[in-house]
Amino acid sequence: MEKFIEFVLQFGNLNQQQIDLIKSKATEITLHKDDYYWEAGKTVKQVGFLTDGVIRVFYYNNKGEEITRYFIDENHLILSGNTADEVYTPSEYLSAITDCSLVVFTKQDWKEILETIIGWDNVIQKIVTKHHSEKISRRSELIAQDGTERYLDFIQKFPTLVNRVPLSYIASYLGVTQSSLSRIRKNIR
Repeated sequence: MEKFIEFVLQFGNLNQQQIDLIKSKATEITLHKDDYYWEAGKTVKQVGFLTDGVIRVFYYNNKGEEITRYFIDENHLILSGNTADEVYTPSEYLSAITDCSLVVFTKQDWKEILETIIGWDNVIQKIVTKHHSEKISRRSELIAQDGTERYLDFIQKFPTLVNRVPLSYIASYLGVTQSSLSRIRKNIR
């Protein structure tokens, strides 16, 4: 819980009463490796903040293959939809790669915080903007790079994930086969 409060305070000021309100609405949960945080086609009913662990965002293509779209690591807010009222049914899966700890809020509690704390929406918007720009910078260069450049770039941008994420997921994220990634890794050592 403290990690979440510390993180939020980087983006705006809260008084003790506001912090206490946030804490009273939050629940801390654990996801074990391979548990889903959310599943495609099932309505999302909560907002989360990952305090520890790694979550993989993936979908199935038209051939039934799993495609890793993104990794979420510590200190990331996991929002569903654009507003607290929006009913959000994802087309992707979020699955724990490692055991994970999250601070979660029901949509109703999140909405209550939003309506009670003046400026909360601005704080959240700053966080969302930061996460979005990180995501774009991590993904945009992949298009023009070859497999080796993509992997080296991945190591640079996700230094904490290289040894925590299975090779097959990294290969999928980079758009290469697992055997190609093994060769790439062997060649750069």
